[in-house]
Amino acid sequence: MRETRILEFKETITNTFLKTVSAFSNYNGGTILFGVDDNGNVKGLLDVKQACLDIENKINDSISPQPNYTLEIQNNDQTIKLTVKSGLQKPYLYKSKAYKRNDTATIEVDTLEFSRLVLDGKNISFEELPCKDQELSFKILQCKLKENIHIETFNQDTLKTLNLYDNINGYNNVAGLLADKNHFSGIDIVKFGENISIIQKRVTFEHISVLEIYEKALAVFRDYYQYEVIQGADRKMVEKIPEVAFREAIANALIHRVWDINSHTRVSMFDDRIEVVSPGGLPAGITAEEYLSGKLSILRNRNLANVFYRLGLVEIFGTGITRIKQLYAESLIKPEFEVSENAIKIVLPIFETNVNLTEDEKVIYKFLSKTMLKPISEIAPYVPFGKSKTTQLLKAIEKKGVIAVEGKGRGTKYIIK
Repeated sequence: MRETRILEFKETITNTFLKTVSAFSNYNGGTILFGVDDNGNVKGLLDVKQACLDIENKINDSISPQPNYTLEIQNNDQTIKLTVKSGLQKPYLYKSKAYKRNDTATIEVDTLEFSRLVLDGKNISFEELPCKDQELSFKILQCKLKENIHIETFNQDTLKTLNLYDNINGYNNVAGLLADKNHFSGIDIVKFGENISIIQKRVTFEHISVLEIYEKALAVFRDYYQYEVIQGADRKMVEKIPEVAFREAIANALIHRVWDINSHTRVSMFDDRIEVVSPGGLPAGITAEEYLSGKLSILRNRNLANVFYRLGLVEIFGTGITRIKQLYAESLIKPEFEVSENAIKIVLPIFETNVNLTEDEKVIYKFLSKTMLKPISEIAPYVPFGKSKTTQLLKAIEKKGVIAVEGKGRGTKYIIK
């Protein structure tokens, strides 16, 4: 066994475990095993019954409000398993401070995180709080509602129906996000050249309606990843990256990000891929596996998602990741998804199909580039073949006209045509 974000070992009983009880109660719960050393070895406790009483008294006397936990004696009366459940009355404090888990360590939350816990404990989200801007206009939203769902009348009742306004608090933060002008950050887009030292274009869309940000991001995408081909009397639009996949990635970033920090969603455009990084990890109650598999969807900004859904921009049931995967079902290189504590990253590669490649050849192909020559030393370590077989597969791919080879001997390098 080893310690994780939701599992901690304590060889003896000291007050330090109370910080972890606070952390587990404030977030996704967890387990503390007493009588186990840092390496997961059972050392045992001298008097487990007395130890149970000590643990119970320390929690009851030191954590406020009362957390939800259970104690269980294990390993032939040698160890104690303390299971702490995520609580509803956040924040759970130890010595007037709230804690969280950072990988296998327990640390005090910062001011912003503390404010989020307070809101969570009151079952209030940031999007529901009154917006600091109360002089707002909604021409863009009005236009979209008329175009997409034929709503002709737009007034305060419309805003109430969309949960953007109430008579007591006025406009909320979702209203601010959808307003023509606001104080929120937006999207920062950078188009790189052959490497990250060459910036072909940089544009930032902020302090405007998220609906306008969404459309402007699509316009930049079309400039670089779509082109027309003339076939006889007809014109055919060709997509390097599926536009629907980019739409899903941008909508996902806008809807699911945290908006209480002054940080932009970052879109990095390369010749062979697009990377979309949105601030804020997953909302509480969902794991990375559940998010990536589409088994469970928890909306961080429910009212904003509802507006996007009504306008036909997204599916409300969190199918974005699944749809992106389906769009790339026939592509040699698949999209990538990376979830961390403070960000979610989606990578959309150039859509590549080549049915002539064998399964082994496809494995090699994924590690090649259209813009950079790569020697065998930069390919072989990342594929499950020996150097000899890798070289043979590269020669086979070359014969099929998929890649080009430059140089000879040790100077041989490969690039996708």
